[in-house]
Amino acid sequence: MADFISEWWGTAIAIVTAISILACGILLWAQSKVKVKIGSDGKPLPAETTGHVWDENLSEQNNPLPKWWMWLFYLTLIYSVGYLVVYPGFGAYQGKFGWSQTGAYDKEMKDGEAQYGPLFNKYLGMDVAAVAKDPQAHEIGQRLFLNTCAQCHGSDAQGGKGYPNLTDSDWLYGGDPQVIKTTITEGRHGQMPPMGAALGGEDDVRNVANYVMSLSGAAHDPIKAALGKSKFGVCAACHGADGKGNQALGSPNLTDKVWLYGGGIDTIMETINKGRSNQMPAHKALLSEAKIHLLTAYVWSLSNSGNSAAAASEANALKQIEAADASAASK
Repeated sequence: MADFISEWWGTAIAIVTAISILACGILLWAQSKVKVKIGSDGKPLPAETTGHVWDENLSEQNNPLPKWWMWLFYLTLIYSVGYLVVYPGFGAYQGKFGWSQTGAYDKEMKDGEAQYGPLFNKYLGMDVAAVAKDPQAHEIGQRLFLNTCAQCHGSDAQGGKGYPNLTDSDWLYGGDPQVIKTTITEGRHGQMPPMGAALGGEDDVRNVANYVMSLSGAAHDPIKAALGKSKFGVCAACHGADGKGNQALGSPNLTDKVWLYGGGIDTIMETINKGRSNQMPAHKALLSEAKIHLLTAYVWSLSNSGNSAAAASEANALKQIEAADASAASK
């Protein structure tokens, strides 16, 4: 009952629950008193109708329920009372065994940690690059990624509109293992404020957008880009005078051709006018330190394929193929 502001709610729910069960019992008892009427000839009389008629002659008759059906309803009431004694559901009463969903979840997590914890923990003392080269660690990290990160970054980790690509070398906050681990653990909140009013108006926004496009060599209007260069000073506080960004702030590099929301003139103008807000949730409450270490190694390996277990496996397979071809040629 922690979600309610007063303990009175627990009492109110208990009263409503008890009245509901009792009312159902009384209703069943009352209905069980309805009998089939017998005529003077000893035969059942035609049943009364409720007045509801469909398809001209299909009427709803007021027959009493069969006894076996009635007793099934009674059994459900008895079961509901037993359930409320054993499990929580009767107001603030926690049940005879004190069971709760939170307690069951915590127990499953504890049992899982006891069973699989040693498997994760053996990698905790290893360097991230060494973990990335381990085939078993790579498979564990991949499963953690698919279960935890793929919903936003995609199963191939190449992201999408508003979600960073983790397979290239372009990083908002930096691609060092410790930075990646901090991002996974604590999360990130990227904020680009609306800058249209600060730049002076729609024409200035378009000029600055053209200048931004010129920084990465994209198609642009050179005259408007020249006019926007002086206005870009408003943006330089975060993106730098050269437009190469600032990883300490998480501000993107505007001189490459990597765009989180798209690099067209309309999209860049929309970003300047409306701003952007991105939230990467923290995972420290969801994943243990050892799991975060394994996940860090996997994510780091995606943009450092030469140091990954997958790359090592592919290189080994390639060597085996080359050896087989050489053996066949010698014959």
